[in-house]
Amino acid sequence: MASPRSSAPGPARVARTATLALAALALASCASLAPPQGPAPAVTPLADASFAIEGRLSARRGADAVSAGFSWRHDPPRDALTVVSPFGQTLAELDGDAAAGRARLRFADGREVEASDWAVLTERALGFALPVHALSAWVRGGPHGGSAFGAEADGDGRIVLLRQDGWEIAFGYADTTARRPARLRLVDAETEVRIVIEHWF
Repeated sequence: MASPRSSAPGPARVARTATLALAALALASCASLAPPQGPAPAVTPLADASFAIEGRLSARRGADAVSAGFSWRHDPPRDALTVVSPFGQTLAELDGDAAAGRARLRFADGREVEASDWAVLTERALGFALPVHALSAWVRGGPHGGSAFGAEADGDGRIVLLRQDGWEIAFGYADTTARRPARLRLVDAETEVRIVIEHWF
């Protein structure tokens, strides 16, 4: 059996894992909208608002897969995001200011990638653009105001299925009284992301 030291991932693998995890938390794309399949509730796009969350995510895109923990503070126009391994090791930190046109990805080994916005940053790091604005609304259980959407609600008026920007987002709630989602499953033609929100602050 290999020792923990010999089986530890190398810097390239850690960087790839961290980058994919960060991309999973910056999900959005420009693709055609699938039509809603059910009654559409009266839904108003969410205005941008501050929040802080902690949780876990798993993401799969092609042959790449990752699981990680995260903490995310969204204080418009600023974001600060930390991604950690299942053992609590910090893999990467991401911070940015949309108003200042700055986004920075910093890996645990000290390497940094900077760009003018989230789309440029993730395109440089991953090869495809994933702006963060959509997910900051989706984790709160609703659509953002930048594009068309279709939605389906449960008997309590909460959105359980949202289609926007080419993504289908399924929401799960902790109980019948919860208004904010505890679980999200995001799927497009190439990617599946599952997010569990453990704490809202």
